[in-house]
Amino acid sequence: QVRLVESGGGSVEAGGSLRLSCEAFGYPYTSYCIGWFRHAPDEPERVASIDTDDEIIYADDVKGQFTISRDKAKNTLYLQMDKLKPEDSGMFYCGSHRGNCPLRLRTMDYWGKGILVTISS
Repeated sequence: QVRLVESGGGSVEAGGSLRLSCEAFGYPYTSYCIGWFRHAPDEPERVASIDTDDEIIYADDVKGQFTISRDKAKNTLYLQMDKLKPEDSGMFYCGSHRGNCPLRLRTMDYWGKGILVTISS
């Protein structure tokens, strides 16, 4: 059974940094899309994702601020978040899909339970 487990959230002051992690358990696929999203699973919005060809896509409002990366050997995805602002607060979800990232994000195959990030001013 595939599970995506997020960690690394919490509370920091504005200007601080956090690194989110998403570990994939029972994941049999070698070619897949994986990323970080908000408002999942009903109305997911991409924060950052890595596609099957290693193409990285960021939401416009996090470019230059967030960095997505992964360690395939550890089956773990990361999101380094720097210069955090109060408006960055919210739930972040790890999502994955067999094959290319779908155009309709709500059709992603797997979602984690989400993790809360709170940025205080």
